[in-house]
Amino acid sequence: LVAAVLAHSGRLDKEHLGARVGRLSRRGEVCTMINKKYSEFLPSMQSAEDLVAQVEGLANNIDLLKAGIENEVQRDLNVAVAEFTELKQQLERDTLVLSVLKKLQEFDTAIKECNSALLEKQYVTAAQQLEKARSSLRSLESRRGFELKILKALGTELTVQTQNIIYHLGEEWQKLIVWKLPPSKGSSSLEAVVLSELHLHTVPPQDEDTAVPPVAAVLQALAVLGELHSKLKDFGQLLLQYILKPLISHPSLQPVPEEQPDVFILRFRSQEFALDESSPMEVFDKIKLVFEVLHKHLLNVPLEQPGEGRKEGRVTLAELLGELIWEELSDCLIHNCLVNSIPTNSSKLEQYKEVIESTEEFEKALKKMQFLKEDTTALLKYACNVDSHFANKKCQDVIMAARNLMTSEIHNTVKITPDSSISLPELPDPGSGDHLKMHSPSSLLHNGTVNLGSESRLSPFTLSLPTCRISSSVQQLVELAYHTLLEATASTDLCCVQLFDCVRNIFQLFYEVVPTYHRENLQKLPQLAAIHHNNCMYIAHHLLTLGHQFRYRSTGVLSNGAATFVDLVPGFRRLGMECFLAQMRVQKGEILERLSSARNFSNMDDEENYCAANKAIKQVLHQLRRLGMVWQDVLPVNVYCKAMGALLNTALAEIVTRIAALEDISAEDADRLYSLCRIMVEEGPQVFTPLLEEDKNKKYQEEVPVYVHKWMTFKELMIILQANLQEIVDQWADGKGPLAEEFSAAEVKSLIRALFQNTERRAAALAKIK
Repeated sequence: LVAAVLAHSGRLDKEHLGARVGRLSRRGEVCTMINKKYSEFLPSMQSAEDLVAQVEGLANNIDLLKAGIENEVQRDLNVAVAEFTELKQQLERDTLVLSVLKKLQEFDTAIKECNSALLEKQYVTAAQQLEKARSSLRSLESRRGFELKILKALGTELTVQTQNIIYHLGEEWQKLIVWKLPPSKGSSSLEAVVLSELHLHTVPPQDEDTAVPPVAAVLQALAVLGELHSKLKDFGQLLLQYILKPLISHPSLQPVPEEQPDVFILRFRSQEFALDESSPMEVFDKIKLVFEVLHKHLLNVPLEQPGEGRKEGRVTLAELLGELIWEELSDCLIHNCLVNSIPTNSSKLEQYKEVIESTEEFEKALKKMQFLKEDTTALLKYACNVDSHFANKKCQDVIMAARNLMTSEIHNTVKITPDSSISLPELPDPGSGDHLKMHSPSSLLHNGTVNLGSESRLSPFTLSLPTCRISSSVQQLVELAYHTLLEATASTDLCCVQLFDCVRNIFQLFYEVVPTYHRENLQKLPQLAAIHHNNCMYIAHHLLTLGHQFRYRSTGVLSNGAATFVDLVPGFRRLGMECFLAQMRVQKGEILERLSSARNFSNMDDEENYCAANKAIKQVLHQLRRLGMVWQDVLPVNVYCKAMGALLNTALAEIVTRIAALEDISAEDADRLYSLCRIMVEEGPQVFTPLLEEDKNKKYQEEVPVYVHKWMTFKELMIILQANLQEIVDQWADGKGPLAEEFSAAEVKSLIRALFQNTERRAAALAKIK
């Protein structure tokens, strides 16, 4: 181990020695570097320092030079800039003055050329030069900060020249177009219109040497000056008022054009025999004739509109006039011609195709004359939409007729019976087993019968309206509804729906108008209330099947079950019942008020009290008789009997209540009360007179207990008033007798205590009443 260590250490010493010798050999390089630094670098550094000193000297010289420039050259430069700025401003002023002088020269030249052209009647040139002068003046006025006193004078001169040329052009316009109007201006009567004439001096003169300016020159000059619009507007209004509108309104008026060598004249003549209304074809022909002659002699003049591009701005006088008057003319044609030609019957709609074709030809002719633009078709659209207009017109007429019927008198009545025939339209058989018979029973089975176990059959009048009286206006209203629906079945889908909605509107209008319009009479007059009740029930009766009857005769729009009026039925029934019940409440109130004067039927032994009670009874009977008469042959028998029974029952119930409440009834009081009750029993049934035939009314008078619930109660009260204690006990029969059916035990005991003195017999009788 020791030997190994020693060997190893020996190797290390040898290696370290080699490295050291290598490093020592590099020390020569260090010497070389030191030599370069001190023998070569230091001299070059000395020369660089010398250069730095020279540069610093130059910098000092530059600073001195810069200071000299700032002190001397800058002062001279500021002076030069100021001089240059002044020269520039002077140049701008001179340029502005030169441009102003140039514009003044242009203005003066334009005014001179305008005057020269005006003297030679070269109106277009004059107008153009005047516009140049106006442009120059605007340019001068637009320069801010540069105002000349002469501008005001120039503006005045321009205005004078403008008015001068406008005056000359106005004279030329009046020479071209001469109106001869009737003395009474503004009159649209036929006599005044016939006197109107239009003279157009636009025919080219045969003598070419004559110094007459052409029509185009006058119109173009007016266009350049912007005056053509106002001239055309005035001309258009006169054309509408004295030519076009009269031709539409007066069928007998005919235009008579007359062409002479130097003038064209448009006159009118009136035909002696003419229809009340012209057909659209005739009106279109007359209007077309007027425009054709105007186009030939006046309107076919091309003009250049100032401002925009010349090609785009080139229009004819006809186009300008059309823009001014077409809207008013088309409205007049629609409202005074086409509206009247709309058929009132769907069968005539086919014939209206002629009107549509004529309208199309009329618009094409006006477009060819450039009076209308290509996209102007308002007139044709109206004519083509004839179905909608027909429906609107029909609906309007129907609603107006319906409203007149609703506001007519209610008391004009007709009698309705189950077997009566009413003038309603006979609908064709749709082939589905449905027939329109106003009061025929509906066929429930194919054989028309319904078996009810005992081989009995329904009455032929089943589901029919009972005999009663209704207003004739309501009958006509229902007929109107049927006729309108029949018209709907022959119309287009759109028209059919509109007419169906119109019929619904009729009944909804009735629901709102009649109760409001006739409110006062319905409240005061019992007969009118009864008639109104019948009217509502009559309408409801027809509404039940009205839609079904037309279901198979209408178009697909309504045949899917939507054509129904059943939803209106409850409202009409309620309307009739509420009105009649309100009248019943009024009558009941009057009955109770009259009975209130009977002094509670107490102390009848007093003659004054008896007379008051007797008077009250007779007044009630008189009221019932009067109601029986006014409702006679008006209300259906069953409604009549129920209504009279309810009123009589009110009177009897009040009498029973008052007598039963008495605490003391003497024998004489009982006799007199009985006599009063006997009056009611004897005369009460006599108020039941539902029919005009007296012998037929006995049946209903005998059935009074059926309609008057308190009738038997009242008769039992009469028995009590005349009976002794034993008879009363017998009538009670331990709570099983007729008396127990009408009165309670407490009421019977109260009557016994009032009628009889307090004795053992009364006590025994009271004991049995339980």
